[in-house]
Amino acid sequence: MKGSIFQFCAGLSFTEADRRLRENGPNVPLEYSFPRWWHLLWNALFHPFIITLIVLSALSFITCDSPNGFIMLILVIISVTLRFYQEYSSSKAAMKLSEFVKCPIKVQRCAGRVVQKELVVQVDQRDVVPGDIVIFEPGDLFPGDIRLLSSKQLVVSQASLTGESWTTDKTAEIREDHSTPLLDLKNICFMGTSVVSGTGTGLVISTGSNTYMSTMFSKVGKKKPPDEFEKGLRRIFYLLISVILVVVTIMFVINYITSLNLSQSVLFAISVASALNPQMLPLIINTCLAKGALAMAKDRCIVKSLTSIRDMGSMDILCIDKTGTLTINHAIMVNHLDCRGLPQEKVLRYAFFNSYFKSDQKYPLDDAILAFVYSNGFRFQPSKWRKIDEIPFDFIRRRVSIILETEDKHSQFFGRFLVTKGALLEVLRVCSFIENFDKDEISPFSSDDYQRILNLSEDLSNEGLRVIAVAIRKLKMPQKCETSNGSKREEEDIERDMMFLGLITFFDPPKDSAKQALRRLSEKGVKAKVLTGDSLSLTTRVCREVGISTTHVITGPELEQLDQDTFHETVQRATVLARLTPIQKQRVVQSLQTSENHVVGFLGDGVNDSLALDAANVSISVDSGVAIAKDMADIILLEKDLNVLVAGVEHGRISFGNTMKYVKMSVIANLGSVISLLIATLLFKYELLTSRQLLTQNFIYSVGQIAIAWDKMDEEYVKTPHKSSERGLSMFILWNAPVCTLCDVATLLLLRLYYKAYTDVTRKFFHSAWFVEGLLLQTLIIHLIRTEKNPFIQDVASWPVIFSTVVTSAIGIALPFTLIGKILGFSVIPISYFGFLVLLFLGYFAVGQVVKRLYILVYKRWL
Repeated sequence: MKGSIFQFCAGLSFTEADRRLRENGPNVPLEYSFPRWWHLLWNALFHPFIITLIVLSALSFITCDSPNGFIMLILVIISVTLRFYQEYSSSKAAMKLSEFVKCPIKVQRCAGRVVQKELVVQVDQRDVVPGDIVIFEPGDLFPGDIRLLSSKQLVVSQASLTGESWTTDKTAEIREDHSTPLLDLKNICFMGTSVVSGTGTGLVISTGSNTYMSTMFSKVGKKKPPDEFEKGLRRIFYLLISVILVVVTIMFVINYITSLNLSQSVLFAISVASALNPQMLPLIINTCLAKGALAMAKDRCIVKSLTSIRDMGSMDILCIDKTGTLTINHAIMVNHLDCRGLPQEKVLRYAFFNSYFKSDQKYPLDDAILAFVYSNGFRFQPSKWRKIDEIPFDFIRRRVSIILETEDKHSQFFGRFLVTKGALLEVLRVCSFIENFDKDEISPFSSDDYQRILNLSEDLSNEGLRVIAVAIRKLKMPQKCETSNGSKREEEDIERDMMFLGLITFFDPPKDSAKQALRRLSEKGVKAKVLTGDSLSLTTRVCREVGISTTHVITGPELEQLDQDTFHETVQRATVLARLTPIQKQRVVQSLQTSENHVVGFLGDGVNDSLALDAANVSISVDSGVAIAKDMADIILLEKDLNVLVAGVEHGRISFGNTMKYVKMSVIANLGSVISLLIATLLFKYELLTSRQLLTQNFIYSVGQIAIAWDKMDEEYVKTPHKSSERGLSMFILWNAPVCTLCDVATLLLLRLYYKAYTDVTRKFFHSAWFVEGLLLQTLIIHLIRTEKNPFIQDVASWPVIFSTVVTSAIGIALPFTLIGKILGFSVIPISYFGFLVLLFLGYFAVGQVVKRLYILVYKRWL
C-alpha cells in the first residue's frame, strides 16, 4: 500500500506517460489544422469566373487562336496567384501566432529502474496526459481538468470559461457535495483557466477532448452562414452564362451565314463570349481584398480569410465581450466608505496597513489598494508600525488578519491592533461593534446595522462595484499567534468581538479608447451589443460609461424562459446581454443573422466565446486570446483596441465598394456592348470587329481596370454598411445598360449615314472607328459609375484611376495609326470622328447623370 502511494505521489514514469499520450492523443480540446497550400490553391482556382476563363482559353487553343488563349490564361494565373499568395501568407502568420500558445508545463515524473526518483520536468501542454501531477504558480495555465492535491492561497481566473472578470478561490482542503455546480467546485481547476496567485499541485484527471472545455465545441466546425456576396456573384455568373449562350449562338449563326466559314465563326463566338465575361472580376476582387489586408496589417491586424474584410464592411452589428475589450481587465479601487456610505479615511488607513504588511501572496485587490493610497497622496507612515503576526487568507474564513503595533504615543492609533479584511459576510460574522463616524462613537453591532450594511453592499453591487469589508480590534495584551512553525493558531479567540469600520469598493474600469471607438462605429452604422458571462449590474455600469444604451438589458436565465418568437424580438432590442453561457452566445448571434438578416461580427478571446466566433459572419480575436479562439477567428488583432476594428470596417467598405464598382461597370459595359454588337451585326450583315480586334479591345480595357482597386470611396458611402443585392444589381443593369447601348447606336448611325461605312471597302475604317468608340466608352464609364456625384466636377477619381484612364484611352486612340494597328486590320481615322466622340461622350455623361439621379431618387442608393 505504501509503495503504491509513493508511486502515485512521485508521478508517472516517462514510459507510462508516452503510452498514455499515444492512447489519448495530443492534449488539445479541438484538433485544428491550418489549411494546406494545395487547399488554398484549389479555393483560389475554383471560382465560377476563373473556370469560365479556363474553358474559353481551352476552346481558343482548340480552335488554334493561341493569342486569345494565352491572354485569358495569363489573367487566370495573375488572379489565382494573388489570392493564393495573400491567403497563404495570412495562414502562415496565424500559424506563427498559434506557436505562442504552446507553453511549458511543470510535471512530476519518476525515473529509475530500481529506486524510483522524483523529477520535476517541463513538457509541452500538448504532451500532458491523465495521471500527470502538475505543479503550478502565478501566471500558469491549467493544461487539463485537475483535481487539487495541495494548494496555498490559490486564486484562479475562470474568465476564459465563464466571462466573469472576478477571480475565484480554490483549495485542496475541501470535499465538495455532488450538488455543487461544476464551475463552483473549489477543488477542481479546469483547462483554459489560469493561476492569478498562489501555488499548488494537482492531478490531471482529463485532457484533450475529455475536458470540460471540449464540451463547448460539440457544435463547432459547422459551415458558417453563406457569404451573400459570393452567392450574388454566382447569380451574376448564371445570368451571364445564360446571356452568353443566347447571344453567342445568335452571333455564331449570323457570322456563319454571312461568311460560310465555320472556323472563323467559332473564333468570333469565343471572342464575344470572352468579351461578355468580366474577366478581371476575380483579379479585381482579390486585389481589393489584398489591398485591404495590407492596410489592416499596418493597423496591427492579421487577416486569415480575405473574404472577412468584405464581410466586415457589410457588418452592421458587432457583438463584444466586456472583460478586456471594454474594460482594462484590472481592478481599480474606487472608494472607502463607512456603514452609511460616506467616505472615511480611517477605513482606507487600516485597509492599507492590512495590504501593506501581508507577507503571503498579494491579491490584485491588494495592489489596487496600495496604488490608490500612493496615487492620491495619503501618508499613513507604515514605517511607524511593526508587524507582530499574520493570519493568512484561507477559503473557509475568506479573510486575512494582520496584528500590528505602534509605539507612537503622540498618535491616536497608539497600541496593538488586529486588522481584518475580507469577504463582507465573513467579516460581519466576527464583528460585535461598529464605529459610527457621524456620532464619533462606538456602539454594539445591531440587526439594524447589519441590514443597513447589507443594503449598502447590494446598492454598490448594483452599480457594478465589488465590495470587501474592513474591521479592527484593539488588543490590550500581547497575543501569541504562531504562523511560521506550523503550530495551531487560536484564530477563533483572536478574530472576535471586532469593530466594523467600513467597505472598500473596486471596479474594472473601461478603456479610454473604448468610448471613442464605439462612437465611431455607431457613426458608421455598426450597432454594438455586449454579450458577456459577467453580472448584469457590473456590465450595465461599464456600458453606461462607454456610451452603450442600457435601456434594454437581459440575462441568460431570463432568455431561457422565452419562446422562440419572443427570444428573437428580445435579442433584436437588447443591447446588453449578461450572464450568458457559451451556447446562449451562439444562439444570440444566430438569431441576429436569421431573424433580421444582419451581418454579425463577434469579438472574443476566451473559450466561452468559441461557439459564437464559429457562428458569426466575421469572427475576431486577439493574439493574447486562447488557442481555440484564435483558431476560430477570421481576423486576429495584435492590439485589443476597438479602434483597430473601426479602421477594419473602413477598409472593408472601401474593398466592397470598389468591387461593386467593377461588378456593375463591367456587367453594364460588357452587356451593353454585346447587345450593340448584336444590333450592328443584324444591321450590317458582317462582323463589326474580328475576333482578334475584339479580344485586343477587351484585353486593353480589362488591364486598365485593375486600377479600380486603388480608387477612393465617397465619405457618405463609407459611413453606412452595404450588402450585395441580386435584385438591386438587376435593376441597376436595366436602368444603366441602355445608356451604353444608346451611345453605340448613335455611333452606328453616324458611321452608316455620315461616313457611309457599310460596304466591304469601308470595313477597315468601320472596324477602327467602332474599336476606338467601344474602348473609350468602356474606359470612361468607370467615372460615371464610381460615384453618385457629378464626375470630374463634384468628385474626381484617385490618381491611379485617372492615370489608367489616360493611358488606356491614349493606347486606344493611337493603335489604329501604328504598325500593330495595321496588323490587326485597322485604318486611319479622320480627325472629324474624334470631334464627334467628344460630343458623344459629353452627351453620354449628361444622360447618364440624369439616369443616375432618377435611380437614386427611386432606390435611395447608387452603388
